[in-house]
Amino acid sequence: MDDLVLACDMGGTNLRIAAVDAGGRLLCRAEAETPRHSDASRIVDAVVSLASECRSIVGGDREIRGLGLVVPAIIHSNEGKIFSSPNLPELNGFYLSAALTEKLGLEVTLENDATAAAIGEHWLGASRGFDCSICVTLGTGVGGGIILNGEALRGPDGTAGEIGHICVEPFGVLCGCGSFGCLEQYSSASAITRMAKELKPQFPESELNEESAFDALTVFERGISGDPLCVEVFRLAGLYLGIALSGLINVLNPEVIVIGGGAAGGWELFIEHVRTEIRKRAFQQPAERVKIIRAALGDDAGIIGAARLAFSKTA
Repeated sequence: MDDLVLACDMGGTNLRIAAVDAGGRLLCRAEAETPRHSDASRIVDAVVSLASECRSIVGGDREIRGLGLVVPAIIHSNEGKIFSSPNLPELNGFYLSAALTEKLGLEVTLENDATAAAIGEHWLGASRGFDCSICVTLGTGVGGGIILNGEALRGPDGTAGEIGHICVEPFGVLCGCGSFGCLEQYSSASAITRMAKELKPQFPESELNEESAFDALTVFERGISGDPLCVEVFRLAGLYLGIALSGLINVLNPEVIVIGGGAAGGWELFIEHVRTEIRKRAFQQPAERVKIIRAALGDDAGIIGAARLAFSKTA
């Protein structure tokens, strides 16, 4: 039988883990709520419990080579240490890899969630076959991962790929990172909600007139129906995303840019505005070369990327 790895995607709300074979097939899954507690060992125990569940499902005769774990955080992957995790602050400064290795007896590979998604899409998804790619995830925030010459770009401080914190509006909205005008404040699901509320007075004819109607999905659905407020919100989201991607195209000359995450569901309302900004702002040849495509792996991109890392680390 082929060897397996365990791959875990740790979010602020849920923990998801899967046993994955060398071809990227997810053979079993287990899921639980992410513990919210000041003691980081509670999270370690939750991962161990899910890992044990997966191990029992696939059977004791299957060798588990390692565990890949992705976290929404700035990490020092070589040390297995969480540097900064806004959604799980109890992990700040915590040596998560070592704690899990001690409990599981497995080599643990730690990675940022957006970088892992980029690795997953590069291995089995939309950017497969391309050596230079950028992956952008539009969710509650904006994440990013960069693949150059077939390898993930992390940087010495683990902050490479923080696309959501590119400044697109110098005197813009205050961001959670402490800066102003970050892409995350203009092209994320939460940004769509905020902009719809802020712009509502300019569009009295809009059908959005209740507090509960301003979530990103509703804004998208009304935008598809032609609601002028919702169309404008997605135009702005696309414009700012195009500004950020234009700079990345000029600096990195990627072959493909993959866009995923929940807010990418608004694709048909924002993508032409993204492309318009790229044509206006990026160098002509790389702008014409780059393919802007939707992610292929959905919510499994991070888990598949984690599995790829675990196999590579234990090869």
